[in-house]
Amino acid sequence: MENEPIQLLYTDKRIAVCIKPAGVLSTDEPGGVPELVRTALGQPDGCVRTVHRLDRVVGGLMVLARSSRAASELGKQMQDGGFQKEYLAVVHGSPAGEGRMEDLLRRDTRERKTYVVSEPGKDTRPASLSYQTIARRDGQTLVSIRLHTGRTHQIRCQFASRGFPLVGDRKYGRVEDSCGIALWSHTLSFRHPETGEPMSFSFLPPTICPWDGFWEQLEGLSYVTDSAATPQRSDTPQMLPTADRESSDTRRGGSADRT
Repeated sequence: MENEPIQLLYTDKRIAVCIKPAGVLSTDEPGGVPELVRTALGQPDGCVRTVHRLDRVVGGLMVLARSSRAASELGKQMQDGGFQKEYLAVVHGSPAGEGRMEDLLRRDTRERKTYVVSEPGKDTRPASLSYQTIARRDGQTLVSIRLHTGRTHQIRCQFASRGFPLVGDRKYGRVEDSCGIALWSHTLSFRHPETGEPMSFSFLPPTICPWDGFWEQLEGLSYVTDSAATPQRSDTPQMLPTADRESSDTRRGGSADRT
């Protein structure tokens, strides 16, 4: 089955910002996001590099590098904290209004699963995130999450370990939900790898279960990028044209901020 065209929010000579569909790999292999972006750009042999990853089952914003230098610069920003990632999630239960989660995580490559552990070891890594509760409804809670580290399955593992598994998470949850995993890459903020200008993009999840139950609250999240533009839905039926230039503007389908 052939993949649908990927939605591009912004492109120039150094980066491409897109909406990764759930179920698509982030990595550069057949059917992965880089290949889909090359197709959308009309450059099947072009340089498009993954600089950060989303789990296959997770959708939302990704930025990809269009040169090795851009990839290196964005990678440095991730190391020094200049690259900010914010997610939306719907979890089972009712976590506190806001908080910070700090754990040691161990990745079991054989099980392809991440665990919270109490003692440091060779395969353990520190993990940190902060979150804020947005709304509660019918035993579920909509939260906004900022990652301070980027461990595999970090959000899913840390929330589940505290008794708040993500809705639709069949790997870490214990409830048989009828919808897909409720985790969405909502906001990316970074400096342009060539010009150094601050850039911020925000995009809402699709109006499907369980997001549709919180849509009134989701539509009020334009504050996340300090943008006057209304955050757009991921089912906006529009493929944006590419632009080989170094300027950007706020476009329908998402917001690009440089303030």
